Amino acid sequence: MKNIIEALNWRYATKLFNPEKKINQEQLTMILETLRLSPSSYGMQPWKFILVNNLDLKLKIKEASYGQPQATDASHLIVLTIKKDIDAKLIESYINFVASEKDIPVSKLEGFESMIKGSFQNKTVEELKGWATHQLYLAAGTLLTACATLEIDACPMEGFDKAKVDEILGLNDLGLESRLLIPIGYRSTEDKSASAKKLRFSKEDVLIEMN
Repeated sequence: MKNIIEALNWRYATKLFNPEKKINQEQLTMILETLRLSPSSYGMQPWKFILVNNLDLKLKIKEASYGQPQATDASHLIVLTIKKDIDAKLIESYINFVASEKDIPVSKLEGFESMIKGSFQNKTVEELKGWATHQLYLAAGTLLTACATLEIDACPMEGFDKAKVDEILGLNDLGLESRLLIPIGYRSTEDKSASAKKLRFSKEDVLIEMN
């Protein structure tokens, strides 16, 4: 296992996966657990993660991804989705969950509940979906970092027809919308992107210290 800096220098958005090499169950379980443990605003976790194992579905998703081979060639395909309805019902369900997990009365969380509802009440549906999408990208970052430390390749993909993927997976009936595809697995030796220089701005260009 690499240290974090080595891992982040090693990783890249893998363009060609080795379809013959598979992630073992122990590592897959660990990767999925990192998604579950990802941070989110208020701890609300407005998401669901879909592990697509069915080859027919993967082939359809590949077509909806403009033929990008990662969808079918990677060891596993994860679809990151947001919940469509960010509303009072969802907040109340979350508050009940927190109360149950902490073994405290719901009444003890009235202030917390009011704060969340207050921050959401003037937002449009699209603004709330935008908020949920921002949280989802926190999970994506957690996943990509975890994969890198395990020397597992990944490729975050926004280049796909979201409406088609939603239809393929029946997400509308589940109250979900796709936002990101992340194939994970192992790079092909034929992927020239693996040897390309990593292009990142210098520390001086991206970091401002205020003393």
